[in-house]
Amino acid sequence: MRTLILGLALGMVALARPLSAQDATAIQNVLTPGDSVRITVWRRPDLSGDYVIAPDGSITHPLFRNVKVSGLPFARAEANLRTYLSQFEENPQFVIEPLIRLAVSGEVTKPSVFASRPETTIGEAIARAGGPTQFAATNRVRLIRTTTAGQQQQTLVNLQDQKGSPGTTPLRSGDQIIMDRKKSFFKDILLPTIGVIGSVASLGLLIDRVSRRN
Repeated sequence: MRTLILGLALGMVALARPLSAQDATAIQNVLTPGDSVRITVWRRPDLSGDYVIAPDGSITHPLFRNVKVSGLPFARAEANLRTYLSQFEENPQFVIEPLIRLAVSGEVTKPSVFASRPETTIGEAIARAGGPTQFAATNRVRLIRTTTAGQQQQTLVNLQDQKGSPGTTPLRSGDQIIMDRKKSFFKDILLPTIGVIGSVASLGLLIDRVSRRN
């Protein structure tokens, strides 16, 4: 069983494909508070690392507090960081990557909230959460996304669908992935049916008693 679960998790990773730069830009056009950035500055480990974006739009690092990156196209955020680093070097060599917030819960081995790259897919996110448990319904994965209007939109994803590429659905910051549990015949079908039959039988007995009294 463990081998089967591991194989399924690896299979979902294999489904994932990198997005083009254009696709990634469309998905993560701007950074928002709560997102993160990964900064790597050449020969400056003190300025390198993963940092969360503060509510005021700045980077949560003592030296980066004046660098605004939230609510801007990523190219503009990169330019702001370059301008700041120019105080230390004439031509700073650095790399800045956006990291989006994702939450994976339900029937996965390690439910968690983590930061990941914008091109992360549903299959990769589930694999990062330890993969599905033996009780997971891989044909019923819920993707909950908050729209720009602030409303929650839910999409049902079938990871067993071989016709399309469900595991490669790109994710956005704040997305929630919920792996539902498989339906149990005994718990979800048999017991409710027995309950209904019992209720009907009890109602029949009650009607019969009332009829006899009359």
